[in-house]
Amino acid sequence: MTSLEFTLPDGHATASVHTLIIAGWAGRDRAAVEHHIAELAALGVRPPSATPCFYRLGHALLTQDADIDVVGSASSGEAECVLIQSHDGLLVSVGSDHTDREVETYGVTVSKQVCPKPVSRAAWHFAEVADHWDRLELRSWVTAGGQRRLYQEGAVTTLLNPLELRERFAPDGMRAGTAMFCGTLAAIGGIAGGERFEVELHDPVLGRSLRHAYGMRTLAIAD
Repeated sequence: MTSLEFTLPDGHATASVHTLIIAGWAGRDRAAVEHHIAELAALGVRPPSATPCFYRLGHALLTQDADIDVVGSASSGEAECVLIQSHDGLLVSVGSDHTDREVETYGVTVSKQVCPKPVSRAAWHFAEVADHWDRLELRSWVTAGGQRRLYQEGAVTTLLNPLELRERFAPDGMRAGTAMFCGTLAAIGGIAGGERFEVELHDPVLGRSLRHAYGMRTLAIAD
């Protein structure tokens, strides 16, 4: 189990995660899905056989640390809403499906398994945002060469509703201890890495945000 500690608007919660799922190609808008497929195809990534699809990864990849270790310089982050089915109910957080883009060209699941999956230390009860979910906004920033820029931005309406994803993945109900990353937005200006990545899930209705930022420590590739 991987233990995650969350600050909630009404207190704290601990989630012991034994199952980590990454929902891929989870766009609600087919045109946006095709754009992301083309974006990755430009890097040599084969298109999926079905959309959405669900990648099962090791739960130990989850981290709330401020820095992660990556091999080489070919990895990059992806801002995503994260569902956590805890014993305190369904929680929503924000995280990054950090992925090795070189490995992705020959194995999508492997490319995701070789990188940590950062998650914020704050979360909301999903019930608090369920009635206005489509008003939420997702964005990210990347810092490369000391220059910070907006990397992703858009409404979650471009992605399938997380309850629909949960139903498709587990029609009989998602077990407590499961965390699911719920899909990402297209990158502004194409996929790119850097030395720092920031993610935000903003709720304009309740006037609050979930945020997380992490640095990448690049491990050298030995000859």
